[in-house]
Amino acid sequence: QVHVVESGGGLVQAGGSLRLSCAASGSIFRIDAMGWYRQAPGKQRELVAAVTSSANTNYADSVRGRFTISRDNAKNTVYLQMNSLKPEDTAVYYCRFTTATIPAYEYWGQGTQVTVSS
Repeated sequence: QVHVVESGGGLVQAGGSLRLSCAASGSIFRIDAMGWYRQAPGKQRELVAAVTSSANTNYADSVRGRFTISRDNAKNTVYLQMNSLKPEDTAVYYCRFTTATIPAYEYWGQGTQVTVSS
């Protein structure tokens, strides 16, 4: 069984910062990519940032230059540092882990609310 636990969401004023963390534990092996997604009310879930096992990163255009994704492989943890937050960043943020096993598996966090006030 795999547990994925997120933390770090909350309410912040525009221009502020938050750091999200997400840790996987249990029977999870050969983690490949780690990523963060978000879903705002009435909108589809979208990719925010992702980092591969070789530390290559990918960002949505809307957050590039403001958000930084990082990972700690020893702790099976992925982080998202969010700076210069804007009201349009308000959403539920989800982390996702994928494995390099055959078959591959994906695991999602439960979601953490980020609210940015203007």
